[in-house]
Amino acid sequence: MRTITLEEHYASQAYLDGPGRKLKERAQARGSPLAKVVDQLCDLGDKRIAEMDAAGIDVQVLSLTSPGAEQLDSTAGMALACEANDHLADAVRKYPSRLAGFATLPTANPEAAAAELERTVRDYGFKGAVINGHIRGRYLDDKFFWPILERAEALNVPIYLHPALPPQPVIDASYAGFDPIVTDMLAGPGWGWHIETAIHVIRVILGGTFDRFPKLQVIIGHMGEFIPYCLTRSDLVLSRAATHLQRRVSDYFRTNFHLTTSGYFTIPPLLCALMVFGPERMIFAVDYPYSPNSAGRALLSSAPISPSALEMIAHGNAEKLLKLPSSGAPAA
Repeated sequence: MRTITLEEHYASQAYLDGPGRKLKERAQARGSPLAKVVDQLCDLGDKRIAEMDAAGIDVQVLSLTSPGAEQLDSTAGMALACEANDHLADAVRKYPSRLAGFATLPTANPEAAAAELERTVRDYGFKGAVINGHIRGRYLDDKFFWPILERAEALNVPIYLHPALPPQPVIDASYAGFDPIVTDMLAGPGWGWHIETAIHVIRVILGGTFDRFPKLQVIIGHMGEFIPYCLTRSDLVLSRAATHLQRRVSDYFRTNFHLTTSGYFTIPPLLCALMVFGPERMIFAVDYPYSPNSAGRALLSSAPISPSALEMIAHGNAEKLLKLPSSGAPAA
């Protein structure tokens, strides 16, 4: 069965010298398990392809690893985005049937970010863009950022909304008081990332974004960032209050969002997401190299779902949304 994965990460040297300095420093500590992760992030060549082959992964859609460019000012963000996108484009050109790309955007300057998105889609064949959480404490419901969303809709490419750490005041209020590594994990991938992304998504809906851009598609990972479990109650309460919206809150989720399996490899959250959103809105992802390709592939092998649903999740929905070829033809 053909498999395409959508939340797979890489790092460039400029990233590691900039917003990824903390990751690089941790990886350089004696005996750090992150040393292997950083090596895998930086490899866009034969070793990455070999690991994909070993797990039966046909195509990875790559994005610059978090925290990306979102916390940088306009000048620094533009420099990083151009370097990262050019670096990724070189890899995609080398492995056109195995790798595809999501753009990094200088989100502090929405007009420049929209232009960079168009450049990478037009010149490099990128399939959309990744935005890592809030932008220096501001969210995409803020009309300041709508030029990015307007351009994505016009280009008919999705935005992948990836988690990031909450704003520092939120970390101080809700996650502090433990050893630093515990706070980092609690505020990050152990819990806070997913709550933060769910709040961001709800804000985007309540801000009327999809009434303004009805064809815009947004992807979120990790089996929907808690949203499938909570959607019925949230819809009941918020849809009554948000009378300014044209539709119910849940309607936007079912027409403007796709969910991926990234980093979640157990059956209960998969079934919950499928029961709420249906297989037409689910896409396979691993979260490589933070999660192993083999774990993601094992989820597909063990999922108690119909063959037709499995085909949609494994590759069909990604091919449709990202306009990827359904065979071994070049992905970009």
